[in-house]
Amino acid sequence: MNGNIIGFLRVSFPFLLTIGLWRLSVPFWNPGGILAIVPIFFCTFVRPVKCFGIFSVFMCLCLDYKFETVCFWVAMYCLAYAINGFQSIIDMTRMDKNGIGAFMVFLGLAILFQLFTNLSLTTFVRGVWMFIFVGALYMPITLLIQRVQND
Repeated sequence: MNGNIIGFLRVSFPFLLTIGLWRLSVPFWNPGGILAIVPIFFCTFVRPVKCFGIFSVFMCLCLDYKFETVCFWVAMYCLAYAINGFQSIIDMTRMDKNGIGAFMVFLGLAILFQLFTNLSLTTFVRGVWMFIFVGALYMPITLLIQRVQND
């Protein structure tokens, strides 16, 4: 009985973590729940979790809701999913350091695109802050996911 509960928690941890990070949105530290993009990216592309793709699209829609954008994060996710389809060129599952390089490219392009849609000093500073903050928390979050899943 105890093994079943622990097994369930190990399997459900990435899902619960994603929802938790999205819900813990604070204007300065986690604007729009942006930290939820870390488990979305990691559990879809770097260390794929069964049935996480559908959940990721739903959570990207939730990010769009909090950011008040129209399918921006869904489009970025689908673009990354399409690029990941070219696994003869790019194989994120075999990348070093939990795929932080691919994640930083993904996040950097997303923030750069948002920056050019509304170019101002405030948007630039917010974009730089989000890039640094989410990039700094990528490794701790991914290591936590791996530790819980015993990967």
